[in-house]
Formats: sequence, structure tokens, C-alpha cells
Amino acid sequence: MDAIDPIRSEDGQTPLPVGSTELENAILSKLDEDKAQDIVLIDLRGKSPMSDAMIVASGRSHRHVGALADHLQRLLKEQGLGRVKVSGLPHCDWVLLDAGDVIIHLFRPEVRTFYNIEKIWSVDSAHRVDTRA
Repeated sequence: MDAIDPIRSEDGQTPLPVGSTELENAILSKLDEDKAQDIVLIDLRGKSPMSDAMIVASGRSHRHVGALADHLQRLLKEQGLGRVKVSGLPHCDWVLLDAGDVIIHLFRPEVRTFYNIEKIWSVDSAHRVDTRA
């Protein structure tokens, strides 16, 4: 059986993450469609009781982060989750959407670098800068 090529981002370099549920894949697809940057999926199954997965992505500006959050709210409503809990919308530096099984963090790039939440879960991400050099 032939191996399936991983989905690639627009730049053709970075493979996009693939979720293990329909909800995760729908969120990842929407983020990719809306041009989110540096999308990371963190599997929390067996690591944390708070959620099954965490998705982290960046928007280019306050407006882009807000638009990503708005589009995800609509998607989650269409998926039957109703109104999800949302924090951070007024400023759109860091917006968190709690969809129960999936928690989504949307950042502006400089805010994401400052908080570096992927480090908590030891996830490699392209936006990190090696400070040892």
C-alpha cells in the first residue's frame, strides 16, 4: 500500500497537522482556509483531563486574529456545539476558544512568542527562536 503524502501548507514546506476527530480536522481546515500561520495540534489525551486536544495558531494582526476567532465560532456552532466560551476577543492579542474536547489558542505572532505555550507541552514549532546562538 502506498504511503499518503502529508498535507502541506501554502508555502509547500510545512506539513499541516492532522487531527484524530472530525471536529479537530474541521478546525484545522478552517484555520488553513483562513490563512492562519504556524498551526500546531497538541494531543492532550492521557496528558491532561481538561481537553483531548489543543490547537495553537497565529494571525498576522489584531484584525486577522479576530476574524479567525469569528469564523471558528461559526464553524463550532455549525458542528452542533452552540456558543463556545471565548476569551480575549476585545483586544485580539490572544483569543482562547473552549470547545470542550478541543481548546483553540489564536495569537498575534509576537504575543505567541512571548508566552510560548507550546513549550509547556514540549511541542516543536517553527516560530521559536534558538537563543543559544
